[in-house]
Amino acid sequence: MAELTVNGKRVQFEAEADTPLLWVLREQLSLTGTKYGCGVAQCGACTVHVDGAPVRSCVMPASALTSAQKITTIEGLAPNASHPLQKAWDALDVPQCGFCQSGMLMAAAALLKAKPKPTDADIDAAMTNICRCGTYNRVRAAIHLAAGQVQRKQIPIVIDGGQA
Repeated sequence: MAELTVNGKRVQFEAEADTPLLWVLREQLSLTGTKYGCGVAQCGACTVHVDGAPVRSCVMPASALTSAQKITTIEGLAPNASHPLQKAWDALDVPQCGFCQSGMLMAAAALLKAKPKPTDADIDAAMTNICRCGTYNRVRAAIHLAAGQVQRKQIPIVIDGGQA
């Protein structure tokens, strides 16, 4: 048995030494908000925080972590989806298919913790997650909204080539 601290709770699991953290979270701890996308740390759907830093959990062996390290998944980001980013995501209808969004939110949360008022360049550098629906403009707008840099009414939303 091994032990990790996930979303503020000590949890035990049993897995082979090379089992990625992603599979421990999803299959053994039933934390299915973290998604499997590519399996090679390219897409970011599996992003979680380890001691506050964004980590691609599909390539992080669970055995490389200690119980002293704090792992946060999308389920542990905020109770009742109350994080400013989750509220901004909802207000701006960021997701389309939604598959990549938990990883996007975790990457964005780490960005805002490091840079509370990020520039577009900061966002572009930090948000390396891939969205196959192409919601990048809405992601950027939601990050600015969550950072308090703009008001909801200042963000134009484009629908079918025109503004809403």
